[in-house]
Amino acid sequence: MRSWRAQGTRYVIVGLASNLVLYLVYLLITALGLRYKIAMTLVYLLSAAQTFVLNALWTFEHRLAKKSLVKYALSYVACYIVNMAALVFFVDRIGLPHQAVQGAMIVVIAVIMFLLQKFWVFRSPKIA
Repeated sequence: MRSWRAQGTRYVIVGLASNLVLYLVYLLITALGLRYKIAMTLVYLLSAAQTFVLNALWTFEHRLAKKSLVKYALSYVACYIVNMAALVFFVDRIGLPHQAVQGAMIVVIAVIMFLLQKFWVFRSPKIA
């Protein structure tokens, strides 16, 4: 089992690479006219697909299992709801630019996802 520091570093590497590319995709497809909520949904699907394997095997050194995949999917659904609520509130109600709100939510969701993955999705079994 790796330390917090090692797992955190690996999570940041996976997250930075993934989120940079996907945020640029988000900006591009919204600039091309796709509505921001649909774009965010597509980006979430791409992110979930690409980061599950990397985080399971490399970040948390956890074997791939159906149970972990289900927990990972549930984590992504929960974070998707939080992200969509932030867009609805800050963009639709308050009028902030969707680019800034989505950029900030990347950081918020990354922290939430790390904690969910460390303590729930890829939790190491307790040794008695």
